[in-house]
Amino acid sequence: MAKNYWTTKRSDGWAVKREGASRASSVHTTQAEAWSETRRLARGAQSEALLQGADGKIRARNSYGNDDYPPKG
Repeated sequence: MAKNYWTTKRSDGWAVKREGASRASSVHTTQAEAWSETRRLARGAQSEALLQGADGKIRARNSYGNDDYPPKG
């Protein structure tokens, strides 16, 4: 199963982190830069990209690859 990628706020900027990793893949000055990198990595891994806002709530989520539960119809 592919690991998901997250964009989260840190004291030094916005971090891009693979789920389960102990360190961030990269840190960016803006949320937009970090979110772009998160989506790029998730596309390559055919996994999911999640954007966590500064308040800790998930603001956006994009799935890439095969969907285990595709919509009907």
